[in-house]
Amino acid sequence: MSNLSDDTLRKILQQIQTQAITSQRQLQMVKAQIGSKEKERKILELTMRELATIPGDDTKMYRGVGKMFIAQPRAEITSKHTAQEKALGEDVSNLTKKAKYFEKQMDEANGQLRDIFRSQQRAQQQQ
Repeated sequence: MSNLSDDTLRKILQQIQTQAITSQRQLQMVKAQIGSKEKERKILELTMRELATIPGDDTKMYRGVGKMFIAQPRAEITSKHTAQEKALGEDVSNLTKKAKYFEKQMDEANGQLRDIFRSQQRAQQQQ
């Protein structure tokens, strides 16, 4: 690394630093999305738990649609909630994989920066 010119070294450092910053921002966004999906999942679980406490299959149930409510059978509402819960679980799983990828990318960039600085320090000490 010591045989690189200052301009080349500076460009490499800027690229690696840009990559680290970009990965960190993307990681923060993904973590925010995970938090949002987890919140939605908890609300859905609470709703399903409350619906389970209502006795009888013939009880009238309504689903909110915008500013209106539509009467629907209990089985249909339950199946929609179950499907929504499954989709949220898959979303959280995919976002977690993305977060791990960005963490790895950020760690690699930081490791490269450390290696460059160490090699430059060694080169300076040898001179």
